[in-house]
Order: sequence, then C-alpha cells, then structure tokens
Amino acid sequence: GVVFPYSPRLGRYNLNFHEAQRACAEQDSVMASFDQLYDAWRSGLDWCNAGWLSDGSVQYPITKPREPCGGRNTVPGVRNYGFWDKDKSHYDVFCFTSNFNGRFYYLIHPTKLTYDEAVQACLKDGSQIAKVGQIFAAWKLLGYDRCDAGWLADGSVRYPISRPRKRCSPSEAAVRFVGFPDKKHKLYGVYCFRAYN
Repeated sequence: GVVFPYSPRLGRYNLNFHEAQRACAEQDSVMASFDQLYDAWRSGLDWCNAGWLSDGSVQYPITKPREPCGGRNTVPGVRNYGFWDKDKSHYDVFCFTSNFNGRFYYLIHPTKLTYDEAVQACLKDGSQIAKVGQIFAAWKLLGYDRCDAGWLADGSVRYPISRPRKRCSPSEAAVRFVGFPDKKHKLYGVYCFRAYN
C-alpha cells in the first residue's frame, strides 16, 4: 500500500482526529498506523507537517533534517508530537490505501475543464472523478506516470510522476500537488476512476 499526507482545502492543521478519519475515508483510504508511517519513512517519505495517526498520536516523517522540521542537527526519523485532544487539537492526517479495484486514468478531452465540467466528463465516460487515495495508489502500486495536472474529487489538482524528468518533477518520483484552484477556472484536465464490479 501507500501512505500519503492529506490536508483539506482550508489549508494545513485544520482537522481534529474525527475529521481526519473522515477525510481519509472520503479519499478512499484509512488513517495510517504508526507502523505504516514508519515503513513509508524508511522508503523515503519526508513530510514536514504533523499529522494524525490511527492510534491518536501526531507524528511526521523526516528523511532530510532541516531547520523548520525539528532542526538541521537532528537525526532523520519519525518525529513524535505525542497524543493530543482528539476534539480540540488540529493537524493534518496521514492516510493509507492499498485497495485498487478499478481503472485510474487521465481523461483525454479536447479542452481544459472547470471542476464541474471535470466531474461531468468522468460521469459521461462511465466513471467517477478520482479521489486522492486513488491517484496515490495508481502512482505507487502501478507506477502511473502522467505530466498533466488534473482535477480530483476533493477540488485539488495533482499529477503523478514515477519517472522524474525536467518540467514534470525533476528530482523525485512523487504525486505533485498544484493546489486548490478556483473551481470555475478552465485550466486543467481530470483524472477519472472506474471501479471494477
């Protein structure tokens, strides 16, 4: 499977524990366990924002120590903030997905799309607009590689690169995050997902 950090459109550190659980479920995944985050860190996950884990702890994985992420002179590792109030404390979340029962694809379309047009284009093609968990699963488990930014169900725009190259993701294989653009701008394509019955 694959662990991915998630924060909603509102920006970082906006989810209490219960909202974090819901956010992962909405992205076709579950909250990651410590062991899953640790394995992801050992595979190179480096993320400087603290996120909830399924045991209620708040942690983040650092492979390249630097000033804003615990300090330059610290050792790489999974940084642990400990346990926080599940209702009052707000962080991002680490989600885990391993289920991939369908076809994930970039929809070839003659024009760029607004968010609503993107949703409709996938439906017209017999699919749903893809979720964040699905783009991470396609990237990690299938080596999906596409240098085209596309809308996803949560209103974010991302693209998966498994073969780093200039102008796409020069230094690393990654799911690149463009942001949460205005949904009315026709600037992007769309990633769709068709579940197998």
